[in-house]
This record gives sequence, C-alpha cells and structure tokens, in this order.
Amino acid sequence: MHLGRKTLSKFLIENVSGTRDGAALAALLVDVAAAVKAIAALSAKGALGGATGTLDTVNVQGETQKPLDVLSNTAFVNTFEQGGLVAGVASEEMDEPFPIKAPKKRGPFLAIFDPLDGSSNIDSNVSVGSIFSILHAPEKGEPRTADYLQPGLKQVAAGYALYGPATLMVLTVGKGTHGFTLDREVGNFILTNPNIEIPADTSEFAINTSNERFWEPPVTRYVSECKAGKTGPRERDFNMRWIASMVAEVHRILMRGGIFMYPRDTKDITKPGRLRLMYEANPMGFVVEQAGGRASTGRERILEIVPGEIHQRVPVILGSRNEVDRVVQYHAEYDAGTDKPYESPLFSERGLFRS
Repeated sequence: MHLGRKTLSKFLIENVSGTRDGAALAALLVDVAAAVKAIAALSAKGALGGATGTLDTVNVQGETQKPLDVLSNTAFVNTFEQGGLVAGVASEEMDEPFPIKAPKKRGPFLAIFDPLDGSSNIDSNVSVGSIFSILHAPEKGEPRTADYLQPGLKQVAAGYALYGPATLMVLTVGKGTHGFTLDREVGNFILTNPNIEIPADTSEFAINTSNERFWEPPVTRYVSECKAGKTGPRERDFNMRWIASMVAEVHRILMRGGIFMYPRDTKDITKPGRLRLMYEANPMGFVVEQAGGRASTGRERILEIVPGEIHQRVPVILGSRNEVDRVVQYHAEYDAGTDKPYESPLFSERGLFRS
C-alpha cells in the first residue's frame, strides 16, 4: 500500500481541473496509463508472449516492424477509439492520421504517439518505451491532417513510458515534469519523482559516434572538445552514453543531467534529421523544457517549429541547458563563419606529428 502517496489520478485532478477541457484531459491521460500498463505486460513476457523477432512488414518510416511494434500500436489505438476522448489519432506506425467515426464517441483532443521507441532493443532485453503528445482538436468538423500540424508549444500534455526494471510514466501538463512508477501489485501509477529538474551543467553526452564522419562541423567541434577531457578546452572529463532508445536516453538525462544529440548529418541527404518532429521531438522537447532543460535543432527551438507534414524529421539536441546552449552557439558561429574548431594538441603546431 502507498498510504499518503499521490496516485496519477489524484495528481491529474489537482493539476488540470479548471483548465480548458480539464476533466476530459485527466480522463484521457488515465486512458494513456491503461495502454502503458498493457504494453508493459506484453514487453515483460518477451519471447514468451511472442514479442521478439521481426515481421515481414515495413512501416511508413521504412523500418522493419517487430511484433511488439504492432501490438503496442494496437493497444494505443484501441484505447483511444474506445475512450471517447479524442477526435483523431496519429501514430508513427501508420501512414496517415485517422478520425474517430460514429458510432464511436469523439472527444476534444488529438492523440499523437510513437507506440514503441527503441524497438531494435527488444531482442536484447534492453529498455524500450512509448512517447505520446496531446493537442486540442478542431472544435467543429472531422479533423484533417492539417489540424495535427501544430507547433510543439500548442501541446496540452506530453510524456513517455519507460519499460525497464520498473515501468515508469513521465509527463507534463505544462506545470513541470513529473514521474510516476507503476505499482504492479495494485495496478496504480504512484508519484515518485515530482517536479523533476535537469541540472543546468553536465559532463555526460549521448550520441551515436559511428555517424561522426557525417556530422556537421559544429557537432564535431562539440564532441571533440568533450572527448579531449581535462586536456581540452572544457578542462574536465566527459562520459559518453548511447542506448539507441530515445526514451531511455531522455529519462537518464532527467534523472541526472546530460545532453542527447541526434543531429543533422549527410548520411542521407534526403532527410534533414532522423527523429520525427510530431512523435518524438515535440513531446520530448516539452517534457525537457518543463524540467528546466533545452530542446533545439541546433538552429531553432524545437517547440517553435511549424510542422509541414505529419512524419516530418528534424535534428534533435536536448538536455542540460548550458550544454545545449553551447551547441547552439557553435552552430551560430559556424553559420556566421566565425567558428574555431577544436584541434587536438597532437596535431597542432607543437604536436608530435608536426612536419
């Protein structure tokens, strides 16, 4: 029992009552929690529940689907269709958004979600997660794709679930970022991390360095300085992390600080970025900013981007505000032609390899 501990339902009643459609938003987030519980149960079974392996299907993103991708998407879609609290749904796993049609009841919101982030980790039993974003639906008429294309600043709620040793749900309704842990014995999410604050400074960065040869110079400069440690211009050692699950990366940053980077690169020049604005960057940007962090593409604030399409991709740099601000500064200096790329002492004028 958790006598005196605040449940998700009680938290929502206290924090969204009195706002526009507050009661409906609270009920909708409780529905999201129900979908999270279902996915947590499926992921916990692993191969016993048929969640591992791959399918012969490819989603709209061009990614080979895992069984748990499809099962998670179905769990969310069924929850939203039956809940009567949304007018339309958009998923990273589906080609287009779809409206809720009669005889099913429609509500005042639009739900956007990535049902299973980091699914490449499933077979290795590494943490995966779900990401969700809630927007207001148009007051009249059936929602069209254009109605979903709202900048991240318009989100009324966003968050993620992490399926790890414990199942966690972290969310914001625009009043800070808060973490809830699932008590599996009673089936309730309990507030365990109220008012999360990301430290402004950090000595930890997360990036896939196998793509280093494709990075833009500002990112190469930043990472080179971090790797130089105490002997470099930062004058301190940094640790590098990479899990290949945005949910796991962001959660670690929320708990202890850090910077996560999936920057623009030249590996595929047809893609201006790798992560989806609507399903990943916007909700995570909202969560991070509400915890005192920053979220940028390197050149603009993520939450201010006006989406042009539902599956739009963008570069993502988020986390501890002073480090994100530094990367943004490096992009500005590069674009202005005033940058000073870091050069290792080994190869400088006084280096061992001077000719």
